[in-house]
Amino acid sequence: MARPTTMDMTTAPSVRFLDRATAPHIATLILLTGISALTMNVFLPSLPNMTAYFDTEYRLMQLSVAVYLGVNAVLQILIGPISDKMGRRPVILWGMALFLLATLGCIFAPTAYIFLVFRMMQAVVVVGMVLGRAVVRDMYPQDKAASMIGYVTMGMAVVPMIGPAIGGVLDGLFGWQANFWLLFVLGLAMLWLTWTDLGETSRASGKTLVQQFREYPELLTSPRFWGYALAAAFSSGAFFTYLGGAPFVGSEVFGLTPTLLGICFGAPAVGYFLGNFISGRYSMRFGVNRMILVGALLNVAGIALNMAIFQAGAGTAISFFGLMTFVGLGNGMTIPNATAGALSVRPHLAGTASGLSGAIMLGGGAALSALAGALLAPETGAFPLLWIMVLTGVLGVAAILMVMRRERRLGI
Repeated sequence: MARPTTMDMTTAPSVRFLDRATAPHIATLILLTGISALTMNVFLPSLPNMTAYFDTEYRLMQLSVAVYLGVNAVLQILIGPISDKMGRRPVILWGMALFLLATLGCIFAPTAYIFLVFRMMQAVVVVGMVLGRAVVRDMYPQDKAASMIGYVTMGMAVVPMIGPAIGGVLDGLFGWQANFWLLFVLGLAMLWLTWTDLGETSRASGKTLVQQFREYPELLTSPRFWGYALAAAFSSGAFFTYLGGAPFVGSEVFGLTPTLLGICFGAPAVGYFLGNFISGRYSMRFGVNRMILVGALLNVAGIALNMAIFQAGAGTAISFFGLMTFVGLGNGMTIPNATAGALSVRPHLAGTASGLSGAIMLGGGAALSALAGALLAPETGAFPLLWIMVLTGVLGVAAILMVMRRERRLGI
């Protein structure tokens, strides 16, 4: 098939739904981001039952979060430059096709180790998240891109809000494999939607892949890029720590059933949805830096209050999960704006910047997720989880303050 003609993004992009000769509809980008988020967390309420099914330890099955995030990070380093050379459309299509094969492997895996191999392969679905953001930056300038990324990443808010709840119900009715059959069906639907709606938005760089990868130093030597990337990485680190530890806290500390755990687990997504909406509505008015700072502070405030309640001996499932909405709210404001900032440092490297910043974020997330799983035990309660979360949140505040200080010093 001939590659669709790249649209001229110097003017407002032309959009006609289900017409791949034009820029993609915003709904397509939201859904691409959404399936990436759903793959990350829909099965988490099933981890205890999956541990029993494979007759293994919970710590091994919990690696299905950490290894997924780790492979995500590696893939993002590769996906960005490849898409800058080949275009967004073909990379997304190939990624979705490989995701379908990996999902079937998860369903029919005979052992926990084989499951983890296919689980790592599932990480290729991250093409939707990485390149969805790059497509937005292809189409819009920085502040407008921050607003649009806020709307696009609502897919990362709505899905985690309902995904674990659906996963818990499916597990209770049909077993843990039902979660992965759901992902397979949705993956098929997204492959069709991408094929029919997603037109190409990037101009071919004209460089070889080796030359494209050599562009990384241009980003790695930019203090602004590092500031934005680390602000996103540290702020989201609290959420990834939560992903790794909250299932254990919910099931072992509070004794929640998979269905109830699935419902409670989505609490941060309520805040994330609101934070994304605020970003979409106000980023152009207040600018990305102030939005990131407020979001990072809200993130820390929610975790600190949660910890104080536990220190006072009054911690409950309601207080633990309820206050995690502040983590979601803060991340919903921080991530879209920090992403837009990182992608705007070198606009001609938007795909590379999206992949590299995402790799930094998810690589750190994988480590924090694994650390949370390793430190938690029934006798520790939720304290190791909360300590890791609050420390990463504080570092997120520090990162954006350094960006703001540097911009004031340089007068930009």
